[in-house]
Amino acid sequence: MATMKCNQVSALVYSTEAGGRMCPDCRAPMAQCRCKETSARIPATDGIVRVSHETKGRKGKGVTVVKGLALDAAALAALGKQLKTACGSGGTVKDGIIEIQGDHRGPVIAALSKQGHTVKRAGG
Repeated sequence: MATMKCNQVSALVYSTEAGGRMCPDCRAPMAQCRCKETSARIPATDGIVRVSHETKGRKGKGVTVVKGLALDAAALAALGKQLKTACGSGGTVKDGIIEIQGDHRGPVIAALSKQGHTVKRAGG
């Protein structure tokens, strides 16, 4: 029986020759990794902030989702904190999306419009 070679990239996580830990994405030493610089860029959007209510994948619990904000990670986290405080609710900011626990579309749309964003109510 012949063995087949797999053409996968190795999952090298540490190298004494390269100077320690390796980045899992770009396979460069952590000191020379450029992945974080590219992920810190502001995403391109159409200028419209979309606010929706979702329950999918949350065991029936509803969350208000805010997408389409062209802000860097620090500004997005600060805005998320403001919105959570305005709604009196918890939530999170991840992958450029703000999630606020519960159905708070009205207060979120009002707060974002007050700050000068173009806001649309998305979904049902």
